Amino acid sequence: MRDRDHGVTIGPITPETALAAYRRGIFPMAPDRRSPLLHWIEPGLRGIVPLGGFHISRSLARRIRRGGYEVAVDTAFAAVVEACADRPETWINPALTELYATLFARGQAHSLEVWQDGALAGGVFGIALGGAFFGESMVSRRTDGSKLALAHLVAALRAGGFVLFDTQFLTPHLARLGAVEIPAAAYRRRLAAALRHTARFPPPGPLAGVPGQSAAAGPASASGSTHDSTQTS
Repeated sequence: MRDRDHGVTIGPITPETALAAYRRGIFPMAPDRRSPLLHWIEPGLRGIVPLGGFHISRSLARRIRRGGYEVAVDTAFAAVVEACADRPETWINPALTELYATLFARGQAHSLEVWQDGALAGGVFGIALGGAFFGESMVSRRTDGSKLALAHLVAALRAGGFVLFDTQFLTPHLARLGAVEIPAAAYRRRLAAALRHTARFPPPGPLAGVPGQSAAAGPASASGSTHDSTQTS
């Protein structure tokens, strides 16, 4: 299996090429911010967040209940991508930034933002196809910013009928929140099933009242109280 260190080098890619690759379980990454190259990546072990198994710790649950923040969808996509890339080492180069912007304009890429005191406190962005959401990266600008973003995203994905949340790689941060690794073959089976589903990402604007009060959907009540990465690199 290809991994993040031994991907196949490619040149510029079109949105159509990228989406076809995602449907096959392959995704692009750059070696670093300055490189004009992209690699196709197919991990031998794939990170996913079981949508029924997202873990909200007691401290995160208390933070959600305390409120004092707002959650929105697709109101600052470019800012979230820029924040995710604003680190000393990143796999997000200008070609990927442009690709994500094009997919966002087409309604195929999305962001979820956490706002506090009018500033971006955290966020996550990714690509939606069928019933699969491919989490690309998340960022924390304030304490618990990325955790809040991820918790609300999981709730929104569950409410919208998504059945697969792909994090691409498993990081210690994601593992603490309930993410797991599965073999590539098992991932491809889940992906094929998810692509046959029809799911709906929330419409742009404030994210209020996500239905459900399960452990995974617990943030719903907090949403009205108004450098992490899914591919940590």
